[in-house]
Amino acid sequence: VEAFMDTVKNAMSQGQNVYLRGFGSFVVKERAEKTARNISKQTTIIVPARKVPTFKPSKAFTAMIK
Repeated sequence: VEAFMDTVKNAMSQGQNVYLRGFGSFVVKERAEKTARNISKQTTIIVPARKVPTFKPSKAFTAMIK
């Protein structure tokens, strides 16, 4: 299991997606740059674009859980 997780982390760190048929997908998504507010200081800040790892379960996996 640890070796599998290392493989998934290495692939995703290189921008690759990992698909496991019948289980789900580990996908790298791009978040756009946005503006946000710091309420305590009443200032506007820019949150830079970034990549985030996500997991989307397959329909078969989701159906088994219900």
